Amino acid sequence: MDFRDSPDEADFRARLRAWLSRHAKDFPTSGEEYWARQAQWHQALYAGGFFGQSFPGEYGGRDLPPVYDVIVDEELARAGAPPRPSVGYLVYGIGRHASEQLRRRFLPGIINGTERWCQGFSEPGAGSDLASLTTAARREGDSYVIHGHKIWTSYSDVADYCLLLARTDTEAKRHRGLSAFILDMKQPGVQQRPLRMINGVTNEFGQVFFDGATVPVDRMVGAPGDGWAVAMTVVGHEREPSTLGYAARYGKLVRSLFARSPDPSDELAWAAVQSEMLTHHVRRRLSEQLDGVSHGPEGSLDKLLMTWVEQSVGHAALAVAGTRDPDLLGAYLYSRAQSVMGGTSQIQKNIIASRILGLSE
Repeated sequence: MDFRDSPDEADFRARLRAWLSRHAKDFPTSGEEYWARQAQWHQALYAGGFFGQSFPGEYGGRDLPPVYDVIVDEELARAGAPPRPSVGYLVYGIGRHASEQLRRRFLPGIINGTERWCQGFSEPGAGSDLASLTTAARREGDSYVIHGHKIWTSYSDVADYCLLLARTDTEAKRHRGLSAFILDMKQPGVQQRPLRMINGVTNEFGQVFFDGATVPVDRMVGAPGDGWAVAMTVVGHEREPSTLGYAARYGKLVRSLFARSPDPSDELAWAAVQSEMLTHHVRRRLSEQLDGVSHGPEGSLDKLLMTWVEQSVGHAALAVAGTRDPDLLGAYLYSRAQSVMGGTSQIQKNIIASRILGLSE
């Protein structure tokens, strides 16, 4: 495989580097301010021509091959800039399952960053076992009325809309009775409460209570009962390591740890091996995407590998700096959540065993 840039890719990379040299320093990369200013960063990237490269042009994307997203991720990591905002799960979930009317109404705002979104899937009693969720949507005339409780809802404090999964058929078994909706977060009947994370950040996650919130019938994504299919499309994209984005950042952190450590620990050496492994794995995934290969349950492999790598790098950061460096301690603390968020590692192993290896209980 030839990893060198084509002439067009090299020109794009050069323009991005020049843009980042002027703008990246204006945006924080961690902590409360990073989350507070993420929408500004998203809009700045889009206005500069460096966001939505592989998204459909008819909705505001650039219609370019996914390798251009990889270049963006690599150069953001190289410049020490904030990561590319993660909205692909919304673009693909709504793009694949919603009506054309909903796609034209909502995808442009998702892609250009002018409308903020959250994802209402997990509940206190239904995280990894998503099919057991109890948030209910009851039809009343031209609307559905929502009652329930969601948790670990990213950006819920600033979201304009929520891609909500709720139960519309209480008689159907588990996932067969679920439907997906686009819910307006700025309405009566929606209450958001922040959740303080172990690294001190309070404006990344929240919990949301729905008490009589309403959704118009025409804002259902797909047909009644299609919610599980929407959810599987969404989590399938969530579980990918965002091509080279994560790998580039892990590799950069590992290199900075080597620069600080005259006598590298076993933890740091293993983190270097792991980050290099992930880089080559996602390069293979990119090659498959460019060849038109789409992935289903294989996303669980990606998620599991990404978890192992992030936690290896987190352990290395702790081994090098202990608790003396707040940023490195934060990297370690955040890595602990990776084996839970987006589907636990145990669930990913079950999916790999049953849906890839064909094993049964």
